[in-house]
Formats: sequence, structure tokens, C-alpha cells
Amino acid sequence: MPSSTSANLISPISDLRMTPSHSRTHEPVVFEPEYLEGVRDIFERKIVFNQTLGLKITDIQPASVTATIQMRDDLIGHYSHRRVHGGVISACIDTIGAVACFVALGARHMDESPARRLERFQKLATIDLRVDYLRRGQGSHFNIRAEAVRVGSRVGNARIEFTAADGSLVSTGTGAYIMS
Repeated sequence: MPSSTSANLISPISDLRMTPSHSRTHEPVVFEPEYLEGVRDIFERKIVFNQTLGLKITDIQPASVTATIQMRDDLIGHYSHRRVHGGVISACIDTIGAVACFVALGARHMDESPARRLERFQKLATIDLRVDYLRRGQGSHFNIRAEAVRVGSRVGNARIEFTAADGSLVSTGTGAYIMS
């Protein structure tokens, strides 16, 4: 049986080639700077709760997204152990899972303008979220990585990992999101 270290729980998808839904070619998707900035603007600045969390998107690929948050006193859930609150973990897992599905859908519609693809956010919402808390959330910062597992015409699904600064896996999650 293969080893299940935190480094390989989510399979690498960096070579995944998503194309517009009408296309049969396998050209790599390259997002425009305008689209990437628009995604960051929506999820880092326009959603005020994400500002409160200090959520910063660090990488956007056609079917995966990574982000980080810095540990701060106002994110502590257990005061005597200085652990990050479970609600912070679940909110980050939910948000970055949604972003992964959102950009995967955008990658399927490269025939549309960046502005049109960003408008699709208006229909995005969480249907279901499962979070498994595996160990204490302690550290200077945390990294969140989500992979869009499947994005259909109406529903998207993602797998998400929440890791501490030392790389230890703190929590995992799966999310289902309405896309249209």
C-alpha cells in the first residue's frame, strides 16, 4: 500500500491541461494577468471576512490554488495552547476549495473575456463541506492548497489541505460548490 504522507495526499496536478468546453485541443491554459488579479480582488479584498482572516492567495493554476494565512492572536481558538481556531481552519478550507473550482471553471471558458469569467462568481456558493481536524493548528503561518477534483456544468468538487508552517498536515477537507 502506498505511503500517505502529507506531501502526497493531494495528487500533483500541475500538468493538468484544462481547455474550453468546446475545444478538443490540449493546449495549456495560461490565465491573463487581468483574470488573476480579478480572482485575488474578489477573494482577498471584496469578501471582507477573508480580509479578517488575512487570507492571501499565493498561486493560481487551472485546477489548483494555494493560499496562506499568518497566525495572529485574534485567530487563536485555545488560549492556553495558542492553537488556531477550528472555525478559521474550516473557513479557509471552504474558501480555497471554492476558488479552485472557480478557476477550474474559468479555465474551461478561455473563449470568454476575463471580465465574463469573473462574473461567474455571482453564482458560486457552497453546497456541502466536510472538514477533518487531524492535529493541533500551531505555527507562525498556515498554507492551504485545494485541487478541483471535478467541475461540471452545475457543481464543482474540491479536495483541500490545511498545513502548518513546518509542513505538517493539520486538516483536510472536501467541498461541493454550486457553479451555475
